[in-house]
Amino acid sequence: MDVIQEFSKYFSKVIGIDSMYTYLIISTIITIIIFSIIKKIGMIVIKKVDNRKKEFSFNKKLQNFMTFVEILVVICIWSDYIKSFMTLISLLSATIALALRDLILNFCCGIFIKIKKVFAIEDRIEIQGIKGDVVNLKALNFEVLEVNGDDISGQSTGVIINFPNSVVFTEPLKNYTKGFTYIWQEIDIPLCLDGDITEARHTVYKIVNNIDTIKNVPKRMENQIKNLIFSYRVYFNNYEPIVYTKMVGTHVELKLRYLVHPKNARVIESQIWEKILYEYKQGNICLTDSVQPVSIKENKKEIPKSED
Repeated sequence: MDVIQEFSKYFSKVIGIDSMYTYLIISTIITIIIFSIIKKIGMIVIKKVDNRKKEFSFNKKLQNFMTFVEILVVICIWSDYIKSFMTLISLLSATIALALRDLILNFCCGIFIKIKKVFAIEDRIEIQGIKGDVVNLKALNFEVLEVNGDDISGQSTGVIINFPNSVVFTEPLKNYTKGFTYIWQEIDIPLCLDGDITEARHTVYKIVNNIDTIKNVPKRMENQIKNLIFSYRVYFNNYEPIVYTKMVGTHVELKLRYLVHPKNARVIESQIWEKILYEYKQGNICLTDSVQPVSIKENKKEIPKSED
């Protein structure tokens, strides 16, 4: 401390500032440097953790804790001089509040997000027409890894979008994973009007019920509903996959409805369509477009014989 005081006196003469304020400024800078080094060391130690989720969680907690302690230390350094600034601060408080209203609002909204758990890291949300997975929560903003596609089954674009925390108060927000880990996904399957609808329904049921990822979901979803019954007025009469029949124009449409995790929706939909197309080639399902029915026999065109 004596070294810092001596250096402060020397430096104050050079820049023409009172030695006491020079001492406080130098002490504050040294404190910030020390805590920055501690944070870097902590990050190096945490990187040895094999689990990436735990690594991210430990790092966030360490950074928040060290920042809190750092602020306390700086306040202690300036504590004897803070009172002398109170009168000036009170006169400038209205101006400061007006100038920093957005920062204050974002900070308060950040506290609201964490207390009310509006969303958390890895939740898939949609806000301002943008869908993505939450990858970071900060005091003033949160970051979302964008997913593409018109529906929620899209995959990452690699683009990280930054939102101010206050957006949760001004824009409607969809959370696809809060409360319920799974969502209802629907697939429209167009069939020939003259095809065997009963056989097609049976084939679709067989396809969806033979996918392990879908088979295990209903029981898990039912347990989640039971655990959240006191928080949400939500219930389902059925958790199993179901197929509805509908007449659309010149063809029949089967609507397959099933539960799936939002992040697996695209993969599962692809698996279902691959199996449907396989059954189509086997003659078990007669698919059509929205204009004219197409049967398997019609697809088999004869090669015209040569007249030579």
